Amino acid sequence: MKYSVKPLAEDSRVFKVDPQIKVKSVRFQNRYGFMVAGNLYLPADFDESKKYAVIVIFGPFGAVNEQSSGLYAQTLAQRGFMTATFDQSTTGESSGDVRNVASPDIFVEDFSAAVDFLGTQKYVDREKIGAIGICGLGSHVLTAASIDVRIKAVATSVMYDMAESMWSGLNNSKTAEQRDREKQYLADIRWEDVDNDTHVGGYHELPFDENNNPVRADKLLPNEVPAGADPVTTEFINYYIKRAYHPRSINSAMIWDATSPWGYYNFPLQQRIGKITAPKLIVTGEKAHSRYMAEAAYERLTDPKELVLVPGGHAYRPVRPDGQDPI
Repeated sequence: MKYSVKPLAEDSRVFKVDPQIKVKSVRFQNRYGFMVAGNLYLPADFDESKKYAVIVIFGPFGAVNEQSSGLYAQTLAQRGFMTATFDQSTTGESSGDVRNVASPDIFVEDFSAAVDFLGTQKYVDREKIGAIGICGLGSHVLTAASIDVRIKAVATSVMYDMAESMWSGLNNSKTAEQRDREKQYLADIRWEDVDNDTHVGGYHELPFDENNNPVRADKLLPNEVPAGADPVTTEFINYYIKRAYHPRSINSAMIWDATSPWGYYNFPLQQRIGKITAPKLIVTGEKAHSRYMAEAAYERLTDPKELVLVPGGHAYRPVRPDGQDPI
């Protein structure tokens, strides 16, 4: 397996860094040949001669590991776990000649490839590898764990079923007419790309204007909160554009490849999550707009499982005892 573990050369994390938690820069190759980039967090008093439990963390959808997943990783390392957080293939510092293309299969593979990599490290206990998916990567981690029995525990945080959301719209709001128009829109984008040798950017969850036409854009979020913005849009802008901006993050500075919904329409996620035998933890916000997705997944899971509702919305902001905001 091709991989590298090196000292962290550039530290562009956007949260308060704990100097007691050592971090290494990691690169490994997944089954499709993409080089996946991220960071390995070592617990305090790390001893290379010992074996550690390790947690793989991906997400949120369109974020980079220097944002919230890195803080999850650091916080868990403070509690004695080894953790590793990565950019999804084609995004951030991970490879891919065509950038920012979302793929259900490749993103699920990234979890298993991370398990491959971590299992080669002499200080990792192969029987104690867990995985967390944040936001849209929650549906991917459950999909990974339904097949990869090497994942011994799995958790999601304010999970989003990306395939269902793209196909049906939030709260099943997309009409049959809109879906037909979206399929034509995707076909037109593909002709545009092949005719002009381009890769057009666009929304992964397609909005429609007042005339029911698909909306095109070249940036996911505006730089300022629009007047009358809904709470979810406000939360996202305040985090990705204001509080935790990162230039490599799609959510902060870019947009997905416009053809990204294509794969999710053809290959839905979570088809076999009822087969997961590992312990499962589903955490979501009490007022999260995505709560219904987490609860729907939870109902399909078998024991052992636990559902935890925390105060707040999708981007909930619990405060730790030391006052540091963990997301």
